[in-house]
This record gives sequence, C-alpha cells and structure tokens, in this order.
Amino acid sequence: MVDFNVPPYAGNELAYIKRAIENHKICGDGEFTKKCSAWMERRFDTRRCLLTTSGTTSLEMAARLCDLEPGDEVIMPSFTFSSTANAFVQVGAKIVFVDIRPDTMNIDERKIEHAITDRTRVIVPVHYAGVGCEMDEIMRIAREHGLKVVEDAAQGVMGQYKGRALGSIGHFGCYSFHETKNYSMGEGGAILINEVDGQDPTPSIEKSEIMREKGTDRSRFMRGQVDKYTWVDYGSSYLPSDMLAAYLWAQLEKADEINEDRLATWDAYYEAFTPLAQAGRIELPHVPEYCRHNAHMFWLKCADLDERTRFIAYLRERGVKAVFHYVPLHSAPAGLRFGRFDGGDEYTTRESDRLVRLPMYYRLSSEDRQTVIDAVTSFFREN
Repeated sequence: MVDFNVPPYAGNELAYIKRAIENHKICGDGEFTKKCSAWMERRFDTRRCLLTTSGTTSLEMAARLCDLEPGDEVIMPSFTFSSTANAFVQVGAKIVFVDIRPDTMNIDERKIEHAITDRTRVIVPVHYAGVGCEMDEIMRIAREHGLKVVEDAAQGVMGQYKGRALGSIGHFGCYSFHETKNYSMGEGGAILINEVDGQDPTPSIEKSEIMREKGTDRSRFMRGQVDKYTWVDYGSSYLPSDMLAAYLWAQLEKADEINEDRLATWDAYYEAFTPLAQAGRIELPHVPEYCRHNAHMFWLKCADLDERTRFIAYLRERGVKAVFHYVPLHSAPAGLRFGRFDGGDEYTTRESDRLVRLPMYYRLSSEDRQTVIDAVTSFFREN
C-alpha cells in the first residue's frame, strides 16, 4: 500500500533528542528551540519567530495579538481547517466567510472588500497547498481599511510570493509542524511577527513572549532585563518541549533537500497527468508564475463528487491511499453558529467536492510514485 503521508525523518532526529536529554533541558526554550527560531528568522526575513505547541496555538496567539473584542469580524475562506476559525471564535469574533478562486483554491481577493463592515478587524488568507494568496491586493485592502492580516501559512513553509516567504508578509504568520506537514515535530507550530508598512512590531513581540510564557515576563528575566519575573498579563502554555524542537531541527538542517525531493514528486505527477488534463478528464493545480510553491500536496479535480468517490475507491483497491480534503466550514454546525457566508458560494462547495489529494511525502520512492501514476491513469482509461 502506498501511504498518503509518511512523517519526514531526516536522520539526526534521535541524536538531537538524546542531546537535549543530556543537556538536562527537555522543556522549552533550550538549545534546539533557539536554533529553530533563529533559522526561521534568518531564512524567512521576519522580525521574530516563536515556536508554539501547534499551528492551532500559533493562530490563537495571533488572534489575541490582534486585540479583538466580542462581535468584531474576521474575513477568511470557508475552505480551510477548523483551527483557522476556532482561533478567532475563542476571542468572541464573528467569522465572515468568502468564496475561493477555483484555480488555486485560495481566498478570492476580489470578494474581500464586499465583506468588510464597520466591525471588520482582520483578514486571514490561507495559503492552500503552499501556493501564495494574492498578498499584494490583500495587503492593499488591509492598508486602506485599517485591518490586520494574519497569514495562515500552516501549509506554506518554504513557499514564496514574489520572492517573500509565505507567513512573512502580513502582520502575523502562522506555521504548522504537524506530522502531515513538510517539516515536522509531531505536533508543533510557529508564529512569525512581521514589520508591516514601517510599523514597529516590538509591542507585539513583547506581548507574544508574555503570552507564550503563561502570562509572565520570564523571557525578559532570562535575558537579564528584570531581576525577577511575575504574572503580568494573559498567557498560556504555548511553548513546546525542546525535544520536539530537536526533532524539527534535524529537518530544518536539510530544508532544501526535503523541498527539492518533494518538488520532484510533484513535477513527476504533473507531467504524467498533463495529457489527462489536456483531454478534459481532470483539472490540475495552478501555480501563478510569481509564486514558488513547496509541493505540500498534489491535488487534482474529478468531474464531480460521484466520480471522486469512485476514483478514491479505485485507487485504494490498487494499493494507493488518496483522500479528499476540507468540508467547507460554512456548511458545518459550528460554521452556521459562529459565522456567515458573504456573497455567493460559487466555487467553495463545488470545487471542494471534486478535489482529491495524492500521496506526497519526503522520500516517496520512484516505484511507489509510478504505482500512483499507473493507478490514476488506468482509472480514467477504464472510465
């Protein structure tokens, strides 16, 4: 059976975890936490990167850093994971869903301004499959309306939009290092705090450090800025173990190798399935020329929900695990309770019903890759 996902393993993970144990520093902010944060700050050109316990908690931190009040509105696509909405619901915000673009499955930037009201405070673009949203337009809208932008870049590590790292463009960027992501620590994430339009992000950086340290100014104490630390504001336990950071560090050391390996699989799929797309049997992913994706996933679209159901079953019978993705949030019970859909749902439901994700992971063998290609092509040849 060709698995849909195999968590990445670069080779030095166990050795680094052992070193963390020998350093007697298995809680957060040890050697490997610092290494990971510093690497991302340099690589992604962000003012501050803080590791978190998950992509979900990085979004929760971002939501609180936006200083939202109950009843404030947050605009996002419905085609996303529940964490994107939950983070803002927890602070009392109302979610306003807008339609997606069928080519990238990202939020349709042309629909955002229509959804803005006097209660709108935040826009949340979700970089689906590591392909960047139209960030120039989104940032223009945010600038003109005085809004914050929180990039849900859970799938976007190593992706770029016009040469800039996904997650580094908005006021805050949120990464996930879940086992299904390109780089993993099992469960984990990171929040990026960026300088936007020359605005000093220092207040947000200081607040985020306090928030992540259970509401204390312990980070300032550890830097020798205060002679003792105390409870100063709201916070929680958002800091991951240094053992998990050690696992992640082994992969960040080989970030480019992992990225190139995944891109090779993505390119092989795209080349193999292009004749099917040209014949009108499927639709393939679209990557704008000014975006650099990270091969987080390879998706294709069937004709409709019925064909997708038969397609997934066919692949499984031939030893290939393929899966669909999100059920649009606006149709879910919590979505109906906590949000509303602005404008028409022209593409969100229809396109999500057609989408299938194929096996994609680091070190997917050429033999397994060919098994996937053969199974996909045979389905459409037989049907």
